[in-house]
Amino acid sequence: MGLGPGAVVTSVLVVDDDSPMREFVARNLGAREFEVAQAATGMEALAQVRLLDPDLVILDIMMPHLDGYETCRRLRAFSDVPVIVLTAMGDEHDIVAALDSGADDCLTKPFGVEELLARIRSVLRRAGRPGAEAGEPPDDIVFRELRVSPAARRAWLGGEEVDLTPTEFSVLRFYAQNLRKTVPHDLVLASVWGEGYESSRHYVRIYVSRLRAKIEREGESPYFATERGLGYRLGD
Repeated sequence: MGLGPGAVVTSVLVVDDDSPMREFVARNLGAREFEVAQAATGMEALAQVRLLDPDLVILDIMMPHLDGYETCRRLRAFSDVPVIVLTAMGDEHDIVAALDSGADDCLTKPFGVEELLARIRSVLRRAGRPGAEAGEPPDDIVFRELRVSPAARRAWLGGEEVDLTPTEFSVLRFYAQNLRKTVPHDLVLASVWGEGYESSRHYVRIYVSRLRAKIEREGESPYFATERGLGYRLGD
């Protein structure tokens, strides 16, 4: 994933209390022309994000004092920077916990460099970070009180902006672009996350749940409908 002449440099913060693992990731990303900073603790990571405003955070879960889950939750209070979580456990419960804490993706240790690079490309693409293709900006999509702007990568509900992470927005945009259509989970995964996520159907469930919490109001008609065995639908 090298960068050509004049390319925008992507900045990455690598957070892990395990120095050899942290150096392994940083060294391999640095060799591919990423700008890499490092942090050994959750508190240090939060300070670095405020100071450096990186394009991506790679965050280990198992850290003392402030683990990756809590670090990510605190990070989401002030930043929508994409986060890839590293975990040595890797069962569905741990992945769900990572995504629920605000992470955009989860990578199980041990992993290869090419797998890490593929996850980075996928997350940066969803976040609309440097390297997105230029073209005619698409029109806003309006449904009831919800307005989704693919060009601005923002959404509003009743005139107030909805606070969304990059992946939350990518999921909402996909359903909005397929308004009133029931979309199978596999199609959402392929469009939003890309190749290699075919078995990660829980990603869709988690993100639709998070979107419902942000755009649906108690006592009002829901924006998302569930077609059991088929998928979710945005719209009536």
